Amino acid sequence: MIGALIMIFSILWVYQSAVRGKVSNPIIWVIGCAAVFFASQTLLVWGSVDILETMRGGEADANYERDLSSIGDRKNMGGFQGAKGTFISVFMELMPPLVGFLVIAIIRSKFMLREPLSMGNLFGGLKEMFQSIKQSFKVPE
Repeated sequence: MIGALIMIFSILWVYQSAVRGKVSNPIIWVIGCAAVFFASQTLLVWGSVDILETMRGGEADANYERDLSSIGDRKNMGGFQGAKGTFISVFMELMPPLVGFLVIAIIRSKFMLREPLSMGNLFGGLKEMFQSIKQSFKVPE
């Protein structure tokens, strides 16, 4: 759920940046960034599950099937109780969408807008995006 929200905001951000930057084919950039976000998030979720399974000690047997999308639920299973288990579960749940967002920020800055990589360029336009979203909810007088 969190990953989907971050993906929606990221794609809106890419589209607005492409339109404001007068980039040709903004829809192609949006589709490409959505695909990259989804691919990076999928790979990192698989990697997170593998890391958690390794940390848990491999309690697998012939009837064991792991659910690849239940990272957060693993904190109650085999060694993930307590503060350390909660921290690991939350980190593994939030890391894939945040890394996907960072990858999109790099693609947006370096390749789409052709700007040098800096903090201002990487995350520029986020404030304007949220302001325009806020403006869209205002009722005209």
